[in-house]
Amino acid sequence: MTITTSAPPTRTKPVALAVGFLTGGVIGASLAAFVVGCVIGSVPLCVAGVGLPAVYGLLFFLAGVPRRAREAAVAPCTALAVIETLEAVGGEATSDVAVRFDLTVAPDDVPAYRVAFTQNINLADLPDHRPGVVVVVQYPPDRPWQVRIVKWPTPEWEERMAGARLDSAPGPVLVSESSEGCAVGFVTLVALLLAAAGVVLLFRADLFDEGTPDKPSVSSSSSSSSSSSSTTVESSASGTVTLGPNQSFLDKGELRKAVGRLTKGTDAREALTVVVQDRLLSVVYAPTGSQAPTFDPDSLPYDRFPALVEEARSELDVGSPQTWQVTVDRLTGSLTIRVGVTGAVATASLEADAQGKVVRRSPAH
Repeated sequence: MTITTSAPPTRTKPVALAVGFLTGGVIGASLAAFVVGCVIGSVPLCVAGVGLPAVYGLLFFLAGVPRRAREAAVAPCTALAVIETLEAVGGEATSDVAVRFDLTVAPDDVPAYRVAFTQNINLADLPDHRPGVVVVVQYPPDRPWQVRIVKWPTPEWEERMAGARLDSAPGPVLVSESSEGCAVGFVTLVALLLAAAGVVLLFRADLFDEGTPDKPSVSSSSSSSSSSSSTTVESSASGTVTLGPNQSFLDKGELRKAVGRLTKGTDAREALTVVVQDRLLSVVYAPTGSQAPTFDPDSLPYDRFPALVEEARSELDVGSPQTWQVTVDRLTGSLTIRVGVTGAVATASLEADAQGKVVRRSPAH
């Protein structure tokens, strides 16, 4: 039996590019979300990065159920084919060998066509698959490139195969892989990069804040006299004011004015500690979400600080010369103003409440 040949059937996948773009976008967005979530410490973002591909895979599977059901309900087409060429491409270490076939398929009702595909063949059956040998194949009616060689054909097809002689069909050769593979791969890669870049740009502020330390802002103020200059350094975590030579925070109103410079024009920020020395004021602010006890730095009785320092220096005998430091915190629950003095021979301190009233003295030791 001789079967003539003509042009092969063609196939197209109009949704392949759309599916590739969507898949690339999901992969890129999920990977970027997981990495960004780990960097900025966002648990929801990490969960979204892990859950997005799982949800997409489930939806993709469910969307394909009707198509797979329709394909399973359609009986495959059976036809004779002649082996043009074959080449082992893998699996030599096992009982089955992956073989790349080039066949001419000759259906009864359509013109013959060429097709290339890969199929596992048992080592014992390899001698039966040689160039020029006629075999029986099956394929879905709407996907003639998905050809499979039938190992055990029915007696009717065995009889037809035994007496058949097929002519080779001219190219082009259909392949099992999508003919749009390169285009789909390119679109998938572009979508992956765009989605990843979009996630990074969306959270760029959090990434920059998390990846680089706060850069402190520095300002200075001075009058016609260099002795009245001061320097202010501020960041989201702390603020300091340093006075110039011949100045002291014991001067009337100087401490209140310095605190005002730190808090002016900013949202009310609670402090963890306030430390005052002769020419240095430091305020450490509480980080966002902190559970540590805090207080409003504007609420302190700064007018009482010079008197408290003078009382500590005069009544607590520590010798000379002396240095002093005022520390304010709420570590013990209630607001405590602690004045410490250090002299040549000893150190001592006193404590005051939120109104600046002395409640405890610790003698020199």
